[in-house]
Amino acid sequence: MKEMKTMARTKSLASLDAQITKAQEDLVKAKAKYDTVADTLEKLQSEKKELQARQIMKAFIKSGRSFQEIMNFLSSPMQPSQSAGSNPATELC
Repeated sequence: MKEMKTMARTKSLASLDAQITKAQEDLVKAKAKYDTVADTLEKLQSEKKELQARQIMKAFIKSGRSFQEIMNFLSSPMQPSQSAGSNPATELC
């Protein structure tokens, strides 16, 4: 009777080892997918920043304002009358 318990336990350990191996393989695959998605996200965020920078530069050139005027505006603290919904850029015009 003891032999059957030992055999059942051996099968159970073999089954657990197989499940562990599968979980490790799944983790490697998941990490590879994560790395791919993270890389894609980083590239998209970089593209967005570049586009925003180009838009800011176009607006700066179109505004006719001097560099110093823009820098003063950007470095000035927000006034209490400027709520989150207002557009401070329109105040430069």
